[in-house]
Amino acid sequence: MHSTARQCADAALMVRPARFGYNPDTASTNAFQRPDRSGGAVAAGRAEFDGLAAALAGEGVRLCIVDDTPDPPKPDALFPNNWVSFHEDGTVVLYPLQAPSRRPERRRDAVDAVIERLGFKVSRVLDLTRHEREGRYLEGTGSLVLDHRQRVAYACRSPRTDESVIAEWSREVGYEPVIFDAADPSGTPIYHTNVLMSLGERAAVVGLEAIAEPDRGRVRERLVSSGRELIEIGASDIERFVGNVLELATYDEALGEYRVLVMSAAARHALPDTSFARIAACTDEVLIAPVPTIERLSGGSVRCMLAEVFLPA
Repeated sequence: MHSTARQCADAALMVRPARFGYNPDTASTNAFQRPDRSGGAVAAGRAEFDGLAAALAGEGVRLCIVDDTPDPPKPDALFPNNWVSFHEDGTVVLYPLQAPSRRPERRRDAVDAVIERLGFKVSRVLDLTRHEREGRYLEGTGSLVLDHRQRVAYACRSPRTDESVIAEWSREVGYEPVIFDAADPSGTPIYHTNVLMSLGERAAVVGLEAIAEPDRGRVRERLVSSGRELIEIGASDIERFVGNVLELATYDEALGEYRVLVMSAAARHALPDTSFARIAACTDEVLIAPVPTIERLSGGSVRCMLAEVFLPA
């Protein structure tokens, strides 16, 4: 057990979109995406982004907000958690992305902004992007759901999550990988682990029925052994992004250290009141943000919009 590690980051990087929209390059492996037929996606995506950022700032979460550059067009730029992670020991990891149209999202100036504005101190950079040349991918904390306290990395195999890259990441960062298969009801592999699982300080939200039968018991046992309350969600909940939630840490002058669980309005509406009450009981505050355009066009939700930054203790 590594109980001194923090599970919840106290800051996050967000990238305000410039050319947000449906990306056909990613749709082949993301069954959650829907094409836009209404127009107005850029304005709607930016408004939803700004609403989430303002709500987080209102809860005292420290944010580094970087504007996307309009050229080249990067329709998924608002999901920085897929290309970078910032760890408590000062490690920065750069990840290999499957879609060539997403690779320009990796920007040194965004990493520099985190260093300058949030005070993150870099001890080393682990650059895994060379794997793109061999057709191997690992899309950050989309592909990996991390138990920082026990140093376990959960990952479901998919075209975007390669087992050999997980092995290298795990060796370099010092986590134990727990790898499994997971699919939606039609049998399509779930593209990112973070749409079916989220780990907070006291709760594990997980779509166990989506996990392949041979792997399910092993994953369940590992989650239970972490000491968290297990909150199971079904296939329809996964489609409404109930698994794509994130708990962050903040500080309240009256209450001291304070945890905020961020979820989308669609996820909240999908949850029965009993399940929502169980989730809410495991955190200090639930922040609900409407991001329907982002969910529909990009197939990701609030968790994907937040690249956690673990600042030095």
